[in-house]
Amino acid sequence: MFFKATSNMEICCSFAALKTNKCSHLKNCSSSVSKFILLGFPYTWGIQILLFSIFSGIYILTLIGNRCIICAVRWDPQLQTPMYILLASFSFLEIWFITSTVPNMLANILSETKIISFSGCFLQFYFFFSLGTTETFFLSVMAFDRYLAICRPLHYPTVMTIQRCIRMGTCCCACGFLYFPLPIYLISQLPFCCLNKIDQFICDPGPLIQLLCVAAPAIEIICAIYNSVLIFSTLIFITSSYTLVIRAVLRVPSAEEWCKTFSTCSSHLAAVSLFYGSLMVVYVIPTAGSAAGKQKYVTVLFCVNSISQPLDL
Repeated sequence: MFFKATSNMEICCSFAALKTNKCSHLKNCSSSVSKFILLGFPYTWGIQILLFSIFSGIYILTLIGNRCIICAVRWDPQLQTPMYILLASFSFLEIWFITSTVPNMLANILSETKIISFSGCFLQFYFFFSLGTTETFFLSVMAFDRYLAICRPLHYPTVMTIQRCIRMGTCCCACGFLYFPLPIYLISQLPFCCLNKIDQFICDPGPLIQLLCVAAPAIEIICAIYNSVLIFSTLIFITSSYTLVIRAVLRVPSAEEWCKTFSTCSSHLAAVSLFYGSLMVVYVIPTAGSAAGKQKYVTVLFCVNSISQPLDL
């Protein structure tokens, strides 16, 4: 009887010690994580040089293309209309959006360490998502502008003035940068394990959540809700706008007007479809149990689509 009581006591003490050591180890890990390692693309050196050449070439061409659009709208008085002002603003936004991820990705391809600091990771996380959110709002405003121009041409000059266009753009930027601070803050306050390797080329919420030392299903649900509300609300708005546009065009008897309108909208619709399709695959579907490689390459598709999107528009 005494032996049994002693054994139970030893078991309880051992369990308490194990729990204490685990908590201590968890605390040490979470406090020592000051950097992350972005694994990127684990290919041979030759393939990484090829990827660096392709991505850097596309990045430079995109910067040149967006700056040409901005300069053309700035210098040509005939292009200083709401539609082209929105396009120039979107091009300016796109420059910063791709710059938030692509230069660091190119540096990591050539780097042996592939290290990013803890604060740098979450800063990239914030700017990448805030700029992407602002882009979705801008796409909605651009769809609304095309709806007014095609379906309400007589009301267009009074509704879509340059001053109102600027106010709408400012509102898009403010809402975009105020949308994601809460989930980013919540993730940054959770304890991270000592294994700080992110199987991605950017600081993405899915791989970051997988590095947590504690289960955080609530955080993942909050992120999924934030992403779903943003993506589906703007997507429904854009789809509704273009549905009304297509319905108005089908009423026009002239085949020439059909071709003109559809050629104007087709590239924008294709870019929006690819943009939102990749967004939903990466940021709406829960990350738990998802293949890291699939998420990584769909993110590449999303970034490449974002790089080429202004040229399509």
